[in-house]
Amino acid sequence: MVQTSFVPDEYWQSLEVAHNMTFNYGYLTWEWNEGLRGFSYPLVFGGIYKILYWIGKDDVWFLIWIPRLAQSIFSSLADVRLYILMRKLENAELAKWVYFCQMCSWFTWFCATRTLTNTMEAVLGTFALYYYPLEGSRTKNSTKYLIFVALGFIIRPTAVILWIPLVFCQFLKEKKKIDLLVQQCLPVGLFTFGISFVIDRVFYGKWTFVQWNFLKFNVLQNMGAFYGSHPWHWYITQGFPVIISTHFPFFIHGSILAPRRYRILLVAVIWTVFVYSMLSHKEFRFIYPVLPLCMVFCGFSITRLKWWKKPAVGFLIISNLLPALYTGLIHQRGALDIMSYIQQQCKAENMSTSLLVLMPCHSIPYYSHVHCRIKMNFLECPPDLSDHDSYVDEADLFYVSPMAWLNAEFYNTTQLPTHLVMFSVLEQEILPFLTAHHYMKTASVFHTQLPEGRVGSHIYMYEQKT
Repeated sequence: MVQTSFVPDEYWQSLEVAHNMTFNYGYLTWEWNEGLRGFSYPLVFGGIYKILYWIGKDDVWFLIWIPRLAQSIFSSLADVRLYILMRKLENAELAKWVYFCQMCSWFTWFCATRTLTNTMEAVLGTFALYYYPLEGSRTKNSTKYLIFVALGFIIRPTAVILWIPLVFCQFLKEKKKIDLLVQQCLPVGLFTFGISFVIDRVFYGKWTFVQWNFLKFNVLQNMGAFYGSHPWHWYITQGFPVIISTHFPFFIHGSILAPRRYRILLVAVIWTVFVYSMLSHKEFRFIYPVLPLCMVFCGFSITRLKWWKKPAVGFLIISNLLPALYTGLIHQRGALDIMSYIQQQCKAENMSTSLLVLMPCHSIPYYSHVHCRIKMNFLECPPDLSDHDSYVDEADLFYVSPMAWLNAEFYNTTQLPTHLVMFSVLEQEILPFLTAHHYMKTASVFHTQLPEGRVGSHIYMYEQKT
């Protein structure tokens, strides 16, 4: 039910890395050259790929869908943990409605099966919440929840933001503070970070502290703004209202009704939105891990409703089902649909095939969705790490004058790619080049009903005919 693309990271920071780890060919983005990403999360899918290779089932279909299935299982287990947690803390009735709210969230539907670090961060956060010693819970030992917090930090260092108020609250209430630090925090930290350091040492070939590099680049240096910046209030006025959607009034209502011991969860949500608001680069997925916490309060709201309970349930189902189906089945599906046409070039077993993707960088998946050694290139867009005032990345340079770029790049016509992939908005602009070099349109797939800027409504494939 999710056949669309969301953001490039769901492929380029997980499956592409895993494919390169396992099959020794592919492409690693600039972050991996700078040591900003850890190999722990891609290693999960690398292990899956290796098993498929050993049993002779490393077909491209399995390489695409088995990781998605694995991620969906992780997300499902987290959802069940959320239900069990609320049943233990409160009762089965409340747990049922918390679970219902989680299940009918359109953004959870949209993200839960995607191979994103944010999705795994949400999964690990929910497991950590299950073991967190919230007032009234039976949990006395903090080791288990700290392990999941540490794993989340290893996979995505900004995961720690959500847990700062929760950990701090526990520390203030803990009578044996030294024991908490020495007997639980320190061993967990040394164990999890030790494993992370060893994994990254193996694949980087040198000792690399990726968590520090990630925080330094994205938080301290704020280099993430290269990929777009938003006003400070964006999460408050757009980001959070969009992902929580029609659950929002129930979240507000439940925040008022929930017992006092749950206030720390509300503080964690507000704190997370506040901290992320201070960063220039903002995306919906960054605050996805707060949704399970929000659903706790939504559950309290619906439980207290009497005459309005059935209308509220129907309203939530309908208002979330429509965007879930639209974003899961229609919006931005072309990025995956075009891959089947690229895969056909592998079946021809023609090693002279070469493909150039004339789209905003990382618009489509790469070798993890092709799984053969055909030559592929795309317009790259690494940020300016040397702080040059006149720096322009390859993608931006191309879009300044596509015809001039193509003529300069392929002045030697023997180096022309056999296939071109582009958004429909580019077609007319480079039509003289396509005509002059005998390119014919061989595929057209629908992408979105909301084209914008460099992104068109369709994706075209052109093939050079001799």
